[in-house]
Amino acid sequence: MRKALSFTVIFQGNSLNYGEGIANISELKKFHRGNGDVHTFASRQSLRYDIVRLGNQLFNWNLDVVDKSKGVIQFKDECTIKDSVEMDLFGYMKTKAKSGAERRSAAVRISHAISLEPFRSDLEFLTNMGLANRIGTDANLANLEQHQSLYTYTVTIDFARIGVDGKIELPKEERAARIKQLLTIIKILNREIKGRQENLAPLFIIGGVYSVANPFFLGRVSLKQGNQYELNTGKIASVLEQTILGEKVADRTNIGLVRGVFDNESEIETLGNIVTIEQFFTILEQEIDEYFGDK
Repeated sequence: MRKALSFTVIFQGNSLNYGEGIANISELKKFHRGNGDVHTFASRQSLRYDIVRLGNQLFNWNLDVVDKSKGVIQFKDECTIKDSVEMDLFGYMKTKAKSGAERRSAAVRISHAISLEPFRSDLEFLTNMGLANRIGTDANLANLEQHQSLYTYTVTIDFARIGVDGKIELPKEERAARIKQLLTIIKILNREIKGRQENLAPLFIIGGVYSVANPFFLGRVSLKQGNQYELNTGKIASVLEQTILGEKVADRTNIGLVRGVFDNESEIETLGNIVTIEQFFTILEQEIDEYFGDK
């Protein structure tokens, strides 16, 4: 039985996640590869933060589920997945004196969003000259690392664990609705950072509903070496050829594409069923209805 959803997204963004920094330099979160390239990333925690923020704005997700009564910021003891979509999707831990902790692992797994283009150490020089001039004093100086790039991340959802926690099992209609709400958020995802609102909506998305909860295309989506806007279709094609439990990955996979972004669109079209981004999410919603309608 097909019971899990997994997809990998490409979007374009600018300077999405800053770390601690040094002196007056705000440093982007980044890591080094063996070939010497440096790539920036937006952490999975930052993506979760914006998903929950939009969940509250769009669907009134309950955010009043946290306190510090035990000295540690965590979810309230009395709150359950009935009260919180966030706890249902992303799991929780509640510490208990002398008895360890109550844990529920995430039913929705999100990877870091990693840049597909290397970081070239660009800096933006900033001052607060406008404010300083008002009071006739010297301006403060700052430097921000900047990186405009395509980014990729992967989401994997285990249908069987949504809305189920111990003795709690939510109605199937509510379980399906929560997954659909998450998909709606992913479709229009954005990030608010340093006075900007970055659009994290998919330019390319590949995935489907499978028999196992596996991030098939994680680490398999990249750009061709030396070409900024050509997708490396070879890696993707090799994944599509795989079989799992007697079923070919390609047979369960769709590809959503915004036209005019990648220079090798004709090559991408050879991978399989190409649809619009809207059609991609519509197909997923239909498969969610089929899964929960069978229960």
